[in-house]
Amino acid sequence: MTRPHHDNVDHAEIAKFDALASRWWDREGEFKPLHDINPLRLGYIDGHVSLAGKRVIDVGCGGGILSEAMAQRGANVTGIDLGEAPLAVARLHQMESGVEVDYRHISVEALAEEAPASFDVVTCLEMLEHVPDPGSVIRACAKLVKPGGHLFFSTINRNPKAYAFAILGAEYVLGLLPRGTHEYRKFIRPSELSAWCREQGLRLQDQTGLTYNPVTRRYRLTASDVSVNYMVHACPEWQGPATETA
Repeated sequence: MTRPHHDNVDHAEIAKFDALASRWWDREGEFKPLHDINPLRLGYIDGHVSLAGKRVIDVGCGGGILSEAMAQRGANVTGIDLGEAPLAVARLHQMESGVEVDYRHISVEALAEEAPASFDVVTCLEMLEHVPDPGSVIRACAKLVKPGGHLFFSTINRNPKAYAFAILGAEYVLGLLPRGTHEYRKFIRPSELSAWCREQGLRLQDQTGLTYNPVTRRYRLTASDVSVNYMVHACPEWQGPATETA
């Protein structure tokens, strides 16, 4: 059953990120992994759509790391989140950086009702595994995109390797993330994400993995490995060929 949009929020998740909000822009703090992967995420998106001049909505923008980066590439960016503290941090950082982003405290479902077919590009990264109903988010994202537009999602695969790497490794062994950041049951297989996209008239155009080398402490895009973290590029299904998912 699909939840009404006002109920598609995990308040414990919001509280978790609210508590860490003041450290969002600390490149050596709890959000270091987001800072480290942001150039890869940005390059992947910009490489597929050329952000300059595009109207972009960043769903689940948090403290604005990706939102600001896309605006710096010339996009007209709106960032939305249900966490008040991260949005406050995003607005404060914007005052320091001078990068123009329109930040709003609103759910993606509510914005989809307010402004359907309004954005050239929709990004929803590292958010789907933190909400009760990911399918509702994808449906709203599909409603927000203009005809001929592009959508980008990222999340974490659900399998034993992902549990070992994303939770045991990242949170308990390497300390890359605070303990309790992720819940294994909320991880999403590529086949599930693909099915939700198809239900909303979207077709996957590309997918790639984000892999981490604990020796070099570097991330890289690895198209052949979506076993843990992965990103996908989707469009309305009449646009181009599909990419098979693993």
